[in-house]
Amino acid sequence: MRVLLTGASGFVGRHLHRALLARGDEVFGIDLNCTPLARSGDALDFFRTDNQRWDLAIHCAAVVGGRASIDGSPLGVATNLALDAWYMRWLARTKTPRAVYFSSSAAYPVALQQPGEVRRLVETDIDYESPKRPDATYGLAKLVGEQLCQYAAAEGTRMAVVRPFSGYGEDQDEVYPFPAFVRRAKLRQDPFEIWGDGSSTRDWIHISDLVGATLAAVDQDVTGPVNLGTGRATSFDQLAQMVTETVGYRPQLKHLATAPQGVHHRVCDPTRMLDFYQPRIVLESGIARALAD
Repeated sequence: MRVLLTGASGFVGRHLHRALLARGDEVFGIDLNCTPLARSGDALDFFRTDNQRWDLAIHCAAVVGGRASIDGSPLGVATNLALDAWYMRWLARTKTPRAVYFSSSAAYPVALQQPGEVRRLVETDIDYESPKRPDATYGLAKLVGEQLCQYAAAEGTRMAVVRPFSGYGEDQDEVYPFPAFVRRAKLRQDPFEIWGDGSSTRDWIHISDLVGATLAAVDQDVTGPVNLGTGRATSFDQLAQMVTETVGYRPQLKHLATAPQGVHHRVCDPTRMLDFYQPRIVLESGIARALAD
């Protein structure tokens, strides 16, 4: 297939790019950061001017940067609204037959992610007719993007909307919790710093499974929203203990109550994904890989 991939130098994008090339697809990668896998360019400008027809488009380009960026740069994150709007217009104009929109678990209502019992989020928890407040401007942009997907679909593009939960991997930027924890463990930090009180939970999915599930959704013609996660709730305290025990030490945990920490629980119900893809890497194996890197 001839595939357009935006955000091709980012964490998800570069892994998708390698996987697509390994399948034998012809990939045109775009990113603001020029790398051997991606041509330098602004996806926003591309969507405004390109008129080629592609077999598949995968839109990963977005302003991201971890919790500190989401909380500290709301206007910067809002740039995603323009990116996504022009992506949908481009899909309709070029009659691209198949496309993937990378949404986010941040699109889910924050009211469903509060302290107390873990509630596993299902795709139907987002009601487009009566949407509830998502997580900051990042979640709002993704929620709007999902709704715009319906208009692109009405113009003939078969849209897969993937909602990744906490993707992680060996080469992820340290502004994200998982690689930050790995770095602290490698340094044998004691006390070991954790943002928040440590009881918040996340659903960790390895980047290879995130990519595998995305391509399986394309291959099996999955449309509409689908969670990408494992359904396993792991607190930040538990993650710190797992990482440090793998290294071989037991530090004191130091909780930073004033640091950005986001919602309390963010865990998915992966039932829909499991119909077409089974994750292969459990968190313990992912930790071992990262520490060995």
